[in-house]
Amino acid sequence: MKQILAGGAVLATAAALVTLTGCGGDNGSAADTASTPSTALPRLSPATGTNLTGSCEDLVSKLAFQNTEITAVTTVAAGTVKIGTAPVAEHCLVTGKMNRRVSAVDGNTYAIGFEMRLPKGWNGRFFYQANGGLDGNVLTALGALGGGPVNGALAMGFAVISSDAGHSSSQNPLFGLDPQARIDYGYGAAATLTPMAKSLIAQAYGKGPDRSYFGGCSNGGRHAMVAAARLAGDYDGILAGNPGFHLPKAAIGQVYGAQQLATVSTLGTDGQPDIATAITSTERALVASGILAKCDALDGAADGMVQDVKACQANFSLATDVPTCTGTTRDGTCLTAAQKTAIANLFAGARNSAGQTLYSGFPYDAGVSGDNWAQWKQSLSLSRDPAALAFVFTVPPAAASTLSALKAYAFSFSMDIDAPKIFATNGTFTESPWSVMTPPDEANLSALKLRGAKLMVYHGTSDPVFSSDDTANWYERLATANGGDASNFARYFQVPGMNHCAGGPTADQFDMITPLVAWVEQGSAPDTVIATARGKANAIPNTEVPADWGSVAKDRTRPLCPYPKTARYQGTGDINDAASFRCS
Repeated sequence: MKQILAGGAVLATAAALVTLTGCGGDNGSAADTASTPSTALPRLSPATGTNLTGSCEDLVSKLAFQNTEITAVTTVAAGTVKIGTAPVAEHCLVTGKMNRRVSAVDGNTYAIGFEMRLPKGWNGRFFYQANGGLDGNVLTALGALGGGPVNGALAMGFAVISSDAGHSSSQNPLFGLDPQARIDYGYGAAATLTPMAKSLIAQAYGKGPDRSYFGGCSNGGRHAMVAAARLAGDYDGILAGNPGFHLPKAAIGQVYGAQQLATVSTLGTDGQPDIATAITSTERALVASGILAKCDALDGAADGMVQDVKACQANFSLATDVPTCTGTTRDGTCLTAAQKTAIANLFAGARNSAGQTLYSGFPYDAGVSGDNWAQWKQSLSLSRDPAALAFVFTVPPAAASTLSALKAYAFSFSMDIDAPKIFATNGTFTESPWSVMTPPDEANLSALKLRGAKLMVYHGTSDPVFSSDDTANWYERLATANGGDASNFARYFQVPGMNHCAGGPTADQFDMITPLVAWVEQGSAPDTVIATARGKANAIPNTEVPADWGSVAKDRTRPLCPYPKTARYQGTGDINDAASFRCS
């Protein structure tokens, strides 16, 4: 059994470490002897690195690509940028814009802004960092994922790109009024930037990347899932975290949840329901306690974590396992019957008046106590999500004046009339929001598979905005499309207790880039990924980690398991040590 340890060390049996040949090119491969003959796939050869000669400023006269403005090339001294608390080595920062244009629809100027960071000591690999939310910002190109990251692609020696996906933050969310800006946000920017980035890398180092990787969380995870389908020939390894690959439906789910909570909310000063009052932090902790009481020990360990999330859904009942208030007083020791109805509807997922599913339901998990859960369900569901629906995910988009009345828009959003608009087109928007935002034929990744590329997906089971059940359902369909087993090229890891990309009572600090590279370039498939709970001993602590998860000197660790396996306690050993658990 192989284990991938936090920090990137790879341990493997000698039999799995097959000697590889070839210096590696975009098409270089060798037979994958780690696979059985019936499922043998090409083995992509490993990347080889080189050093950048000359200064960063020397690149100014070298770097060029069509429809691209290089706005600056500067040297970033070692230690100027950090991943977590770890300093990054000296590298070059390249900034620029592609495809600057003036919209014929709204008259605004758009461009795909980007930055690239090129390490002086390059490992021969390229990493596309996909960003989250509505994009609009060129975030620092670190290539770091997971809660409290201790490493990232840039620090590992990758060349990394980050972009704003074709619009600026000042244009959010009204960029959705421009059809091309929608397309760039959905899939166009990644497709446009990829050949440019590879060309600039070749100009800088004298050769293009031997291996290319793509990764992100949230909307960045959606970008990654889209890349797996649309850019299968361009990327050798893809890492999708908490992927919102059904983002328009998830936004509908958020608004639906807000409408449910509104039924048990008091009115705010604006005369509209204040859904922050629907369920308090104490009441969320009460629900979490009820879940733990029924589900904590299902994995063999009463440790405050629900590893067997699927079994938990059959064991926990909101109706009977959380006390029901007998009076009108809410003191945190019970939930009213009306609260239970609203919360049950929220977890069941969005429905229209005919009872048809509009978005997946959510699993009950202890992470409902997390602050991030409340932020998404009781705040952003009345701001970010209705803004995205109004201007980006519906045809035709709402009037610009709706931006100042998003709560009213959310509360009046019709699951019967407005929800179908995510599939609509018209003379201006000839591609539907659903088509723009989602991977085409998402269970068919044969192009990625047959060239030897690999896909790793992870998802927190307490994600309040993108359902991990939705991702599990996708993976099951992917397996069915591949003869019942897709694990020779795609693996899905659930992260128990984790909220949206990080946080909650969970072990959310892990490195999945190292095992992805090992799988792509060495044929060493990840049987587990070790995750760390960021307690007081951690350099980047998570305040929602209980004090008894670990010791003063060492944080709790847990194995993340490839779906449908779950981590189970073996009956002996330190309950805070991943070595005491096995995936089964």
